[in-house]
Amino acid sequence: MPIRIPNDLPATKTLADENIFVMTETRAMTQDIRPLQVLLLNLMPTKIETETQLARLLGNTPLQVELELMQTQTHEAKNVSPEHMLKFYTTFDHVKDRFFDGMIITGAPVEKMEFEDVEYWRELCEIMEWTKTHVHSTFHICWGAQAALYYHYGIPKYLLPEKLSGVFEHTVERRSSMLLRGFDDVFLAPHSRHTTFLREDVEKCEKLRILASSGKAGVYIVMTDGGRQVFITGHSEYDADTLRKEYVRDKGLGLEPRVPEHYFPGDDDTRTPFVTWRSHASLLYQNWLNYYVYQTTPYDISEIKPL
Repeated sequence: MPIRIPNDLPATKTLADENIFVMTETRAMTQDIRPLQVLLLNLMPTKIETETQLARLLGNTPLQVELELMQTQTHEAKNVSPEHMLKFYTTFDHVKDRFFDGMIITGAPVEKMEFEDVEYWRELCEIMEWTKTHVHSTFHICWGAQAALYYHYGIPKYLLPEKLSGVFEHTVERRSSMLLRGFDDVFLAPHSRHTTFLREDVEKCEKLRILASSGKAGVYIVMTDGGRQVFITGHSEYDADTLRKEYVRDKGLGLEPRVPEHYFPGDDDTRTPFVTWRSHASLLYQNWLNYYVYQTTPYDISEIKPL
């Protein structure tokens, strides 16, 4: 089944060219079916790239998904045209009275700041509190995961000695979780961040379970029992060249970044990187949508039970 997105969203052509089944709004109006309602709060500066990456993964399932894009009201996007944001993005005021089967909260390039110093922190706290009563399962990525763990469970983040960037091996710790169904014992995923949280802080919280981790990158997947909240510390949604673009950007800013680890062949940044995490990313999002959204969400989503 397809992902349903606006007719002229840039991702529509990109995904159609990749032979991913995309259903435009016009065609969807002719079908009598209730698609999964998924809200994407996109905090990344590269709005179009991020919405395309996530639409690709959400569209690679047998379920019909209707994706709605949301931005914060208290921060103006600077790397995409105002026309794009006005045309394709909503704000919290317009959705707060609605219910959603699933929601994704992305990362953001504000890791070195204290949470409370982030321009839109109060708004994000209001949204995260709202997810407890209006979203069946919320999927948090990178800084979005750190922010949610801090807000919901008081888990702090810590600044790393240097940026963690690369593609790292991860080990499955809780094979009984349906989120990890079909995973290899060891799998790869990209990371790109300046901060982290500690395993011991997560393990102190009775409501949280660590599902997978990395010897180098630390805890990778954390989830509550029942899967109403999922926290991912990496970026499985990244394209083949996303880490390269970040690396080139940081070099251009004079930051002298380390070459992303295990990413370029032979760690040679003049060579073309290749994808080693795509199958993991597909499984992760398929399992989340199937087992923790579709299989358990009420048909009448207004009947979502509060956390």
